[in-house]
Amino acid sequence: MEVTRPSELPGELLYIQYDHALEDKYLPSIRALISKDLSEPYSIYVYRYFLYQWAHLCYMALHPVDKSLVGVIICKLEHHVSHSPRTHRGYIAMLAVSSVFRGRGIATALVRMAIDAMAERNADEVVLETEETNVPAMRLYEGLGFLRSKKLHRYYLNGNSAYRLVLILKPTSSEVT
Repeated sequence: MEVTRPSELPGELLYIQYDHALEDKYLPSIRALISKDLSEPYSIYVYRYFLYQWAHLCYMALHPVDKSLVGVIICKLEHHVSHSPRTHRGYIAMLAVSSVFRGRGIATALVRMAIDAMAERNADEVVLETEETNVPAMRLYEGLGFLRSKKLHRYYLNGNSAYRLVLILKPTSSEVT
């Protein structure tokens, strides 16, 4: 099978919001793409937990010709009660882009789409965790304004540590003077 290089694409990638009607067509591809890149082995139930409740916050990048999956971001948005006052916290659970298509701004576009969708739904902040050794991910998120808020030692099953990154969308009342 010949792989089409991103520079040779016959058109623009298609960015679409995930929809439950697409599960049969795309969930196997989503799982395969994410399992190649992320350290954690996720069961089908984890994917469905996010996709069933927050499909409106999950986006896919598709090849313009064959509509195959090129990239995906899976998120959620909930009230977080450990803060006082409680926050409406967005969470980026998973982000993956096919290795052939990296370096083309796809991950950045997916993250921006997710942040915009969370901001439209009154998110106060967006958080995520990423391996401390994942320099491209750290560069991506920090370039979008995320800040390191905490180091999580031996966070992943593979023993690697992570950083929790936070993007503040709305200042809390204690930050407003």
